[in-house]
Amino acid sequence: MKKIKVGFIGCGGFANMVYYPSLTEMDDVEIVAICDINQEKLNNTGKKYNIEKRYTDYRKMIEENELDAVYIIMPPHHLYDIVIDVLKRKLNVYIEKPPGITLFQIKNMANFAIKNNCKTMVGFNRRFIPLLRKVKEIVEKKGPIIQAVSTFYKNMYPNFLYYNGAIDILTSDAIHSVDVLRWLCGEAKNVKSIIKSYYSDTPNAFNAIIEFEKGATGILLTNWTVGKRFHTFELHSLGISAFVNCDDKALIYEDNNEKPEIISTFDVAKSNQLYKFYGYYDENKYFITCIKENKQPECNFYDSIKTMELVEQIYKNNISS
Repeated sequence: MKKIKVGFIGCGGFANMVYYPSLTEMDDVEIVAICDINQEKLNNTGKKYNIEKRYTDYRKMIEENELDAVYIIMPPHHLYDIVIDVLKRKLNVYIEKPPGITLFQIKNMANFAIKNNCKTMVGFNRRFIPLLRKVKEIVEKKGPIIQAVSTFYKNMYPNFLYYNGAIDILTSDAIHSVDVLRWLCGEAKNVKSIIKSYYSDTPNAFNAIIEFEKGATGILLTNWTVGKRFHTFELHSLGISAFVNCDDKALIYEDNNEKPEIISTFDVAKSNQLYKFYGYYDENKYFITCIKENKQPECNFYDSIKTMELVEQIYKNNISS
């Protein structure tokens, strides 16, 4: 079995929570070398996953090792220059969401990827949550999705700034809910939104109704001032409705039946480990498979432009005074 040789830039808490466990569990992946400017984090990660080659300079890492792909997992405002350097060396690239801090950045990243024939992927992991994928398949057997709701609630009061204000809430985090609506419904046609700043000068509630080109209606409901983190989805088609909490279960109602079909997120994923039931393992496996099969992942840099464009449309079409 050919092993995909990976170089990894970033040894932070999130990378250690979901990315290193996912990749080290795959028989067809070898993490050849890792890089971080924080020596303590670098050494702790190297020891934990038995990775001997450790660098504080990513340029040296990619020069000294034969790599098939580079993972770059770091804050979005530190991302751009490193991604471009790696793409110029014709290496395949995986990054976390958001794909840069502006639409202009991701467009340039996509152009560099196309020019250098690189496979790229953005970590929109909700597309790969086993429960949500299964529910989508069940609903679409009855027909195309005609209405979808994507909700994302958090409580970040009183500090609503991501990375000290380097990037806004919608682009940095609530973009997950925006991307899921695209994945479920297609491309947007009309957008109307209400954006509010509750208890803050920073916009922290983003709500929108979206008409999609194929006729579906999408509803976005997000607010960062409320009780706690709660993240859900609704999928509706002819004679069927699904209500999905990916942290727990899905309820599926069909043809006026009062009793729902209940599907456990842990049963579908065959695991209660976050990196398994929340889609991180599956999205990483998908990226590795795309490299082996020489095909472009579906949520590549070019596709991610469309999610960033929808974010911009939500800002542009704010009807709130």
